[in-house]
Amino acid sequence: MGELGAISQHLLHFSPDALIVVDARGIIRFANQTASTLFRYTAEQLVGQSMELLVPDRFRIRHGAHLAAFWRAPSNREMGARLADLFARRADGSEFAAGIRLAPFKIGDKDFTAAAIRDMTERRATNEALVAAREEADQANRAKSRFLATASHDLRQPLQTIRLLNASMMKLMDQTPDSSDLLRRQQLAIDSATRLLNSLLDISRLESGAIDPQLSPVGMAEIFGDLAREFAPLAAAKNLPLEFTETRSVISTDRTLLTQLLQNLIGNALKYTERGYVRISQVIDADALVLNIEDSGVGIPEDKLERVFDEYYQVDPTGTPRLGVGLGLAIVREVSRLLGYSVAVASTLGEGTRVRVRIPRHAILSDAQAPARQDDSAPSVHSTSRCRVVLLEDNDSVRSATELFLTLEGYEIRSAASVAEAEGLLADLEPGDLFITDYHLDGKLTGLDVLTQLRTQKNREVPAILLSGDMQAVMRNVKTSIPRCRFLSKPVDTQALLSAIAELSGS
Repeated sequence: MGELGAISQHLLHFSPDALIVVDARGIIRFANQTASTLFRYTAEQLVGQSMELLVPDRFRIRHGAHLAAFWRAPSNREMGARLADLFARRADGSEFAAGIRLAPFKIGDKDFTAAAIRDMTERRATNEALVAAREEADQANRAKSRFLATASHDLRQPLQTIRLLNASMMKLMDQTPDSSDLLRRQQLAIDSATRLLNSLLDISRLESGAIDPQLSPVGMAEIFGDLAREFAPLAAAKNLPLEFTETRSVISTDRTLLTQLLQNLIGNALKYTERGYVRISQVIDADALVLNIEDSGVGIPEDKLERVFDEYYQVDPTGTPRLGVGLGLAIVREVSRLLGYSVAVASTLGEGTRVRVRIPRHAILSDAQAPARQDDSAPSVHSTSRCRVVLLEDNDSVRSATELFLTLEGYEIRSAASVAEAEGLLADLEPGDLFITDYHLDGKLTGLDVLTQLRTQKNREVPAILLSGDMQAVMRNVKTSIPRCRFLSKPVDTQALLSAIAELSGS
């Protein structure tokens, strides 16, 4: 026997895997040294025995069925891919998790199968530990999701109260310059705390996997219109043109997430632009619908561009105050990842920034798939007087603050702390009156359920405003647009609330 033959013999007998050859009847014809060590039999004790010698008693019936199925269609295959299903037995009766690779072959007209067997005990233990760790992580994520759902609503309630009370105090003390200035400063602090809380909750929900995109046809014109109305006051306060291109495009997307992505980009552009413009445009190329958000602001240094999407990272150009905590673009990154979009930033320091959002072409729909536009043309009562408002809010502090604020604004307001209390007030609702309710109420009904019942009873589209501290979750439950109904996020912007009331009541 030459050197190569000797190597082959040693490799066969001392391979890392136990090697056993069985014939078509399942009789062992060969066992190498590794097999003797693994099963604690000598090779002589194994050869001539049935393969079932190495199979635990409880698996022998199943093993026979597997063996018959194998010989009907012999092929290279692996057994024991699921480690909990396959065990082998040693000479002393002990068992171990086994992984087995089968390879059929012929010698003349006789069929044989080579089995490479490996002890998978350690791997199985590792696998079980990984499964346990995954289950623990999933439980932690579910707990985090429950916490965030609760926190999104409950943490915003105190801010809602403070914001409304501050607006009421500004109304009462409008004639006192020192007090007005103090309250305006306080309002800035409240707005800052609100933005911080919203950002922290948003990034936590996105990273925890608590958000699952819900795709539906969305008209870009409607998205642009909503964003134009939302940011118009901020742009006007800075005397900045806020320009949106005309569009008739319809895409398949999650409307709430896309809106959130653009809110952060437009908010960022307005935040860091003092003069010039902020423009939102759209083009369609061969591969994508591209949204461009451009500004003439302070710009970003070239060596900082790669880091702008990192959490809590902020670029601080000379002379520019620190604004926020640096989560806006991190939210953009996470939302883009969820929706399958790509985002790129180009900027020149001192001249401005352009952010490009590429939406894959397969998401572009035809005009025929455009969603029905919300119809706000229902008749309303036009009057120089304020409309009457019925408020349903189960949080005492928020309810009292909302009552005070709207009363000072000249509205006749009647409030209820529960659905039962609200029934009598809603029964007397007249055309021109408005219903304001929290979406999340104690009990089985939501504010939307109450509104639906009210509209059925009145047989008309009663105008309504629904408030929520967890608007993302709410909008996922609301599958279609609701005529003459506005959804506002808590803590609500007081001007947005007044504008919604005026729009819906026609006053």
